Amino acid sequence: MGVEEERFLVLRNEESLFDPEWIPEIKDIPDGLVVRPLYSNDYENGFLQVLEQLTTVGNVDNQQFIDRFQSMKSSQSYYVVVIEDEELHQVIAAATLVIEQKFIHNTGSRGRVEDVVVDKQWRGMKLGAILNNVLVEMAKNLNVYKLSLECKDNLMPFYSRFGYKEDVKFMVQRFDKH
Repeated sequence: MGVEEERFLVLRNEESLFDPEWIPEIKDIPDGLVVRPLYSNDYENGFLQVLEQLTTVGNVDNQQFIDRFQSMKSSQSYYVVVIEDEELHQVIAAATLVIEQKFIHNTGSRGRVEDVVVDKQWRGMKLGAILNNVLVEMAKNLNVYKLSLECKDNLMPFYSRFGYKEDVKFMVQRFDKH
């Protein structure tokens, strides 16, 4: 972690989900925005409100957020990347890279991209593309043998721009509590 990043974390009293050094250099980020790991105080910075634009979040309170954050951090398998409006200190986009450790492929690791979302007010600025490029580079740097994601049919052309190809169908069982 660089001195400037360390100072920024101390001033804002945050804990980072993972080392910011894992995030590759980003050339096309609009002024006033920063790409960074999820912070422990992003409950207050609108992270869940952005995530709610993608799927059902539920009634998550701050303590539940912190508990999940700590659980994800301790596993060292979750890389939640956010884009923040630095002036407003608001999360405006997010995406997650999950690393699964395997016995197959010489005890390799597989990456999964999940929960890619851009706040509706910020769409059309290529922030989703920035997040996808970041996650793809991170996956390469983490030496995954495969990176996959699930998406709706209408999003397949978008993701194909990042090197994803349609693969076999999958099945799912849902165990919704509601």
